[in-house]
Formats: sequence, C-alpha cells, structure tokens
Amino acid sequence: MKTHCMRLIEGQDIKEEINRFCTDNNIDAAVVLSSVGCVKYAVLRDAGGKDYHTIDENMEIMSINGTISKHRTHLHISFSKKDLSVIGGHMMEGCMVNTTCELVILEISKTVFNSKFDFSTGYEEIDISKY
Repeated sequence: MKTHCMRLIEGQDIKEEINRFCTDNNIDAAVVLSSVGCVKYAVLRDAGGKDYHTIDENMEIMSINGTISKHRTHLHISFSKKDLSVIGGHMMEGCMVNTTCELVILEISKTVFNSKFDFSTGYEEIDISKY
C-alpha cells in the first residue's frame, strides 16, 4: 500500500482532478482516506440514481469517500452548509473547489478496481480483481 497526499486549489473540479491523478499515476485501486476543504459549487446525484442537483453556494467538505482507479471512480461527498445543515450524495463532475481541498489517498497493491455492468442493478458496478 502507498499513501498519496494532494491539495486542490480554487476552480479545480474535485472529481476530474482525482481521475487525472489516478490516470497520471497509473493507479489500479485506491480509496479516499481523508478530505477537507470547501466548494463554491457542487453537482450531486441523489439516491434514486437519476436526478442531479446543483448547489451554488459555499460549503465545507465534511467527507469524500469511495473507490477510485484509472479505470473507474465511485465517490460520495457530504457538505456542511452555512446554517450547519449537512447534505450529500453521489459526486458528479462539477464540484468546484473554493479555496482548498486536501486529499489523502491510499493506493491498494496487487488489486484492480474495474467496472462491470450488473443487470440486477442496472449500473456499472465495481469489479475487483487481484494479481
């Protein structure tokens, strides 16, 4: 296992940067261990799996978690709003960093996270293999 630490800056798209990092570093399997920072705009998919929601306000990142690789990304994110209410959902492209986003990523050795269509769910689901 190997740990990677990164900081994103204002205007960067969190999901796009995580995808780029995995591709640039040839990461086959990893998880997000820690995340803090804030966004100025966010796009989330809700639990129904079809509806997208955009939030155009400054929010603190409470957590980002999920599985990532150069093959696929599945991330959930939660935010604290100005009134301290918490919202979250499936992270889509469009979660834009306001001032900073600090990430700690744990790369998992001898493992590959890929995708495979699951007819029972109707989604591309994780396909885990070892080598």
